[in-house]
Amino acid sequence: MSKLKVIPEKSLTNNSRIVGLLAQLEKINAEPSESDTARYVTSKILHLAQSQEKTRREMTAKGSTGMEILLSTLENTKDLQTTLNILSILVELVSAGGGRRVSFLVTKGGSQILLQLLMNASKESPPHEDLMVQIHSILAKIGPKDKKFGVKARINGALNITLNLVKQNLQNHRLVLPCLQLLRVYSANSVNSVSLGKNGVVELMFKIIGPFSKKNSSLIKVALDTLAALLKSKTNARRAVDRGYVQVLLTIYVDWHRHDNRHRNMLIRKGILQSLKSVTNIKLGRKAFIDANGMKILYNTSQECLAVRTLDPLVNTSSLIMRKCFPKNRLPLPTIKSSFHFQLPVIPVTGPVAQLYSLPPEVDDVVDESDDNDDIDVEAENETENEDDLDQNFKNDDIETDINKLKPQQEPGRTIEDLKMYEHLFPELVDDFQDYDLISKEPKPFVFEGKVRGPIVVPTAGEETSGNSGNLRKVVMKENISSKEDEGEKKSTFMDLAKEDTKDNDRTLQQQPAPGFTAEVKKDCSLPLTVLTCAKACPHMATCGNVLFEGRTVQLGKLCCTGVETEDDEDTESNSSVEQASVEVPDGPTLHDPDLYIEIVKNTKSVPEYSEVAYPDYFGHVPPPFKEPILERPYGVQSYTIPEEGDILKFNSKFESGNLRKVIQIRKNEYDLILNSDINSNHYHQWFYFEVSGMRPGVAYRFNIINCEKSNSQFNYGMQPLMYSVQEALNARPWWIRMGTDICYYKNHFSRSSVAAGGQKGKSYYTITFTVSFPHKDDVCYFAYHYPYTYSTLQMHLQKLESAHNPQQIYFRKDVLCETLSGNSCPLVTITAMPESNYYEHICHFRNRPYVFLSARVHPGETNASWVMKGTLEYLMSNNPTAQSLRESYIFKIVPMLNPDGVINGNHRCSLSGEDLNRQWQSPNPDLHPTIYHAKGLLQYLAAVKRLPLVYCDYHGHSRKKNVFMYGCSIKETVWHTNDNATSCDVVEDTGYRGLQIGTRELEEMGAKFCVGLLRLKRLTSPLEYNLPSSLLDFENDLIESSCKVTSPTTYVLDEDEPRFLEEVDYSAESNDELDIELAENVGDYEPSAQEEVLSDSELSRTYLP
Repeated sequence: MSKLKVIPEKSLTNNSRIVGLLAQLEKINAEPSESDTARYVTSKILHLAQSQEKTRREMTAKGSTGMEILLSTLENTKDLQTTLNILSILVELVSAGGGRRVSFLVTKGGSQILLQLLMNASKESPPHEDLMVQIHSILAKIGPKDKKFGVKARINGALNITLNLVKQNLQNHRLVLPCLQLLRVYSANSVNSVSLGKNGVVELMFKIIGPFSKKNSSLIKVALDTLAALLKSKTNARRAVDRGYVQVLLTIYVDWHRHDNRHRNMLIRKGILQSLKSVTNIKLGRKAFIDANGMKILYNTSQECLAVRTLDPLVNTSSLIMRKCFPKNRLPLPTIKSSFHFQLPVIPVTGPVAQLYSLPPEVDDVVDESDDNDDIDVEAENETENEDDLDQNFKNDDIETDINKLKPQQEPGRTIEDLKMYEHLFPELVDDFQDYDLISKEPKPFVFEGKVRGPIVVPTAGEETSGNSGNLRKVVMKENISSKEDEGEKKSTFMDLAKEDTKDNDRTLQQQPAPGFTAEVKKDCSLPLTVLTCAKACPHMATCGNVLFEGRTVQLGKLCCTGVETEDDEDTESNSSVEQASVEVPDGPTLHDPDLYIEIVKNTKSVPEYSEVAYPDYFGHVPPPFKEPILERPYGVQSYTIPEEGDILKFNSKFESGNLRKVIQIRKNEYDLILNSDINSNHYHQWFYFEVSGMRPGVAYRFNIINCEKSNSQFNYGMQPLMYSVQEALNARPWWIRMGTDICYYKNHFSRSSVAAGGQKGKSYYTITFTVSFPHKDDVCYFAYHYPYTYSTLQMHLQKLESAHNPQQIYFRKDVLCETLSGNSCPLVTITAMPESNYYEHICHFRNRPYVFLSARVHPGETNASWVMKGTLEYLMSNNPTAQSLRESYIFKIVPMLNPDGVINGNHRCSLSGEDLNRQWQSPNPDLHPTIYHAKGLLQYLAAVKRLPLVYCDYHGHSRKKNVFMYGCSIKETVWHTNDNATSCDVVEDTGYRGLQIGTRELEEMGAKFCVGLLRLKRLTSPLEYNLPSSLLDFENDLIESSCKVTSPTTYVLDEDEPRFLEEVDYSAESNDELDIELAENVGDYEPSAQEEVLSDSELSRTYLP
């Protein structure tokens, strides 16, 4: 940097003044003897920094050397006043600029320089107070932004310096306060926390905190925050228990509770609770808490706080502690394994399924193992230097973040002879269309005469030099969903339903997607389960006497009613509005046919051999003519009013995709529900779909699903369960609606065995709890996590699409990819435009179209993926000009349901093999994973014939995130780089879905919009290229390092996009991995740089659909 001459200040603008002063300071650095000048210049810079935000911005702007000059001067100067001036400047810069300026200081090496300055200052006797206050204040601010800060502080010996300062100056609150703030930052590193504990820091904190006092409240608050951070270490927690500090904390809490009448010290009271929360993470702490009568103390104080809403954080934290210390219980089940078993053709040698099969029958796999050996007298804990190192040990459920696995070693592929078995699934590549009735009969000019003979070899988009499909790029599209599960055990009820000619006065269901379909309900008829007839007269219907279903018997559940309830004129008006709302896609085919659905169900094979059909699947679902906004979540839903007494409900889930294993009535109107695990598995509980009957209207019923496994849920952010009322459907309102109040998802006191928790002990289940008031008496209602979409529904939709399409315009084929383990067919759909004629140039154009490969529902519980796929299929088959353009541009190969068996049997994530099929793509077993094996075979075949797809997109759902986003095989592929960059200005978020609970109308619209987005690839004149700049790999590594957090032992995802939850709910899988509140708030102050703003507002691996 060139040296600037000293210019009179008055002749300079503010901008040039700071530049000139910094230049002078840089020159002084080369001449250390000019201490007076350095004092003068730094005092002027300090004045500008204190008075002008513009100066502060310029000194921390990208490309500015101001920070380096200040730090260099700080490192080299021996003058005390100059040092104090520079420290004051740094305080001004980091105090007003939020997280970005702090990070900027860290990147310039500020942490190391300040720690070294602390070391040098500590050698003076006594240390200079102002200097120590300034150094500790700055370090406390920048420490949380430096990932290696804990290690740097320990290596430099800063821990003992700060600790000794506190010990020697307990009465000097001005000095002790910043020292305690820095101790709290030190304690974020587990090794530092243990080291400080051995040097008596826990005992020291109890010298500062004490009974109620109006003095030194700020000091006590910081001391409590530091103590809570220290007690997250098991070693320190054991030390606190051994010294009786649990009883001390409870006594102090009660004292503050009694004297803080005006609630001005709520943060101190919460700080005490946070310390109790930390110490009760270990078994000894929980036992000491119970022995000290902690349950009664916190219960009584919480009751007294309920009337004051501002004290809700105290009530919530107390609830978390009490729930944690409540004795762990085992689930009321004989075994956590699924109620149903499927004998596999091949038993895997290793893995969870192999362990399940090798488990001796006498082993109790539900055993309570919550006492996880955390009280062994171990002084040194196995804790890592950097928590980021720990993150890498966890499995990523969403996206591969291991750079080494992005390009796995190529295994010997299948031979071309083996792949020829898929030739019959690609007739479009060889068909000459001589036997088709095409639109155009007039020949067009072309080079060759006569009929084309032999294969036509044409160039394609996406040609690969190698036939191996290992380099195929796979894009996963996800959308906020709900979870998954299995089946049900409970006494079943049945419904007698007859069909007859419609009369004027009959109350019939006008199912909009199926005009002309009528259904009527009669009273209970005592009939055999194998034959469904109408034998008893009913005031609302004539007798029928015909068997409803022939061949294999399929039954509908019984509706306990006195006939269909009459509706008033207002309801009649609403019926007409339903009809209007249903006709939104005039050119689309009618896809729901109850009679066809029944015929398909009779051929669907399930492990429990279901013989019933759920009413929602039989009647169908029409999107309601109204939006369903996200439910505003009130405070205090973890404590609710006990329901009044009522009749016993009846439950059932013995139908396709149903999942309910056991129901326990814990009060008259409150029920604990237990879900079934995936077949051949002992976990994966989230998806539910069950029937309820025997209710009374206007009564509040409480349902608690007590064995969920996900560590968080959209239920905590406004999502509601879905309910389908048969009475409403019979009154021309056949739709799933969001229902339920007082909804909460939280960790409960039931413990998972190590078998179910992947070898980890003491893991808790989670509870979904909600309250429902039913609108009708003796109704039959269904509840589901998300909109059900069964395998039989898919087959019905495909048949209707096939029968309704125009064969002169649309080339549509429905093939069978393979059979599943239980013998169900896995459909494969081909959609494109028919050639204009059977002449050479038209067939050449037809075969030259690049492939687009789509798939969905590899995870059964992600039902919204099927609704998005339904929207895709309907759009591609529509008469829309854009759809026609798509068909003329691409050949669509679609596997709409990759896991039919899992869907049929109500699984959440696995197939009948008990394995996640989405983890089997690398080496699928043809006997255990046939759908994946043959889907991969299709791709390998296309690669072998040089027709690798232009795009492969796999539709998924996500249980904890909102909106629509894409994952690539890695972040650099998610940020779609092609010849024509698809940057954030091309792909933007449609804000129309914000604030809504996504319904099937929106889901189908997403599927259609995705297709429209594919048209943008037509502008590419050459194949997609993946030659990305080398800097992008570094960009990906930075994203993984800076934005990824471990939220549970089995899920490695980017930061959640949810706001901080107002009511603290213990949904974390690890009780002691929560950040300190103030530290988390500091993280929220981070301002993204220019590069990062391109992908801000969400996880950086997301790309929103237009």
